[in-house]
Amino acid sequence: MKVIEMKNVHKYYGKSHVLDDVSFSVEKGHIVGLIGPNGAGKTTIMKILSGLAHRSSGSFSLFESETGIHKNRNRLSFMIESPIIDLSLNARNNMEYMRILRGVADEKKIDELLKYVGLEDVGKKPVKNFSLGMKQRLGIAMSLLADPEVLVLDEPVNGLDPEGIVEIRHILKELCEVYGKTLIISSHLLSELSELCTDYIIINHGRIVESLSTEELMLHSRSYISVKTDNISRTTATLEEKLGIRDFKMFEGSELRIYEKLDKLADVSNAVTSSGDTILQFVLKNESLEEYYLDKVDHNKGEVDKSRKNVLTRLSGRSDT
Repeated sequence: MKVIEMKNVHKYYGKSHVLDDVSFSVEKGHIVGLIGPNGAGKTTIMKILSGLAHRSSGSFSLFESETGIHKNRNRLSFMIESPIIDLSLNARNNMEYMRILRGVADEKKIDELLKYVGLEDVGKKPVKNFSLGMKQRLGIAMSLLADPEVLVLDEPVNGLDPEGIVEIRHILKELCEVYGKTLIISSHLLSELSELCTDYIIINHGRIVESLSTEELMLHSRSYISVKTDNISRTTATLEEKLGIRDFKMFEGSELRIYEKLDKLADVSNAVTSSGDTILQFVLKNESLEEYYLDKVDHNKGEVDKSRKNVLTRLSGRSDT
C-alpha cells in the first residue's frame, strides 16, 4: 500500500522554483531516506505533506486518497526542522502539553514513551539543559504520542555524535521492524542513513535525481582501479584503444577510476607503461556510498563554479577576456 504519493509537484516561493516536478511514493512499512544537500527541497516536501505549505501545482495522496488528505494527516506525525519543545519545561510537562494538543486520553503513554526513548530518569530537569541527542529523543517521543502510522522526521540525527546517531538509529529501526511504522527521514548525509533505510530518494535543486532501494544502492558501491600517471589524458586514450575500456570515470582531473578489468590488473598496468606513461598510483579500491551520492548531486558543480566566477567578476568591476 502506498501511504504517500506525490505526482509532478511544483512549488514556488515568489519567483523561486524550489520544487520542480517532484514525483515519488512511499510504501507501508518502509523507511525512506530523503537525501540531499541543504536547500535541496527536503523540508519543503515535508511541509507540503504536513500542511504547513501548499503545492503550487501537481497532486499528492495519503493512504491512496487525494480527497481525504486533511483527515488522513491525523495518521501521521511530523518533526520538521526541530522538535517543538518548550525549553523552560521538563520532559514530562512537554509530553503532557503535546498529549492534550493531540487529544490523547491515555496519560500512561507519557511515562511509557519516555522510558522507550531512554528519558525516564531525567526528572524535573528543564529541557534547556538537555543535550541535542536528548532533545531529539524527546521530539520522537512526542511524535509517538498519538500512535501514528507514519513518522516524518527532518534531520533527526543532525549534529549528533556517533553514539547519539546509533541510539536514534536503533529507535527508528525498531519502530519500523517491531511496531510496523512507516518512516520518512531527511538528511544531507547518505552515510548517516545507509544502515537504516530500505529506500532512498536523492533530491538536488528541487528535483528528484534518483529513487532506489537499498539493494540497488549497494550495487553502486563498486570496486575500481585507481590510476594516476604523469599524463592521465594519454593514459585514458591508451586504455580505451588497447583494452577497449569504456567503464571509467575521471575524478578531480587527475585520477582515473576504472570499473572493469578488475581481474586483469597486470594487463592494465602493462598497457599504461607500454605507452611510456609513468605510473604514480595504481591500486584497487572501493567507491563509497558517500562518493556515489556526491557524484549525483555535484553533476552541475562546473556550472555553479562558473556562476560564482561571474558574480565575483561583476563585483570586482572586471570582465573576462
